[in-house]
Amino acid sequence: MNSPRASANLRASAVNTPAEPDLSRIAMEIGEPARAAMLSALMGGVPLAAGELARRAGVSASTASGHLARMVEAGLVRRRTDGRRRYYALASADVAAALEALARIAPPHRGAKSERAEDAAFRFARTCYDHLAGALGVRVTDTLLERGIIAGRGFEVTEAGEDWLREQGIDVVALRARRRTLSRPCLDWSERRDHLAGAVGAAVATMMLDRRWLVRIDGTRALRLTLRGREGLYRSLGLELY
Repeated sequence: MNSPRASANLRASAVNTPAEPDLSRIAMEIGEPARAAMLSALMGGVPLAAGELARRAGVSASTASGHLARMVEAGLVRRRTDGRRRYYALASADVAAALEALARIAPPHRGAKSERAEDAAFRFARTCYDHLAGALGVRVTDTLLERGIIAGRGFEVTEAGEDWLREQGIDVVALRARRRTLSRPCLDWSERRDHLAGAVGAAVATMMLDRRWLVRIDGTRALRLTLRGREGLYRSLGLELY
């Protein structure tokens, strides 16, 4: 039986112990199917209107509004108003990284059938928040490593890499000035291998989209590689894709 002094020490220890992160709160917000569907849609890195998110989640506009308000309050989503319309995006790259990590351990949806054409497109190339993921993202990353543009386990940008980025019209100095990791690996949930993330990963993906090497597939975060993209990847990286 504990003495009064021991009990007092235990209470004091509990008071002085740093609070653990409230994982249950975030798990509760993410765990609701409609909210999970909205978060998945926002992983495309493009702000979406409340009505579009309601459609993606298969719920009414009023129900979607309630879900979005909860996620804004929880710090998962940020809201921007443009006239009478409200647009939503993931609150940060940290939220996107957490969702990507969860995708690696999540089971397939119940009743999922054999892979459809849209599933194959999603696995081939997609946006992971603001950088390139899927089989194509991994292939591009492998090529960047082989050519010495990035190096090491942390995917550090080399001097040759800085030259290559400038050749692609990417301002490395500006990227370094941002309050964001310059480059880092991100474990791809479908390929189970790393693709390039961070400010450089985002800049490379933006460059490919701006040049129309990749185009977004409507209603999803999957991307389609264009003929221009195949030629551009071969010219810039010597990457052949058939």
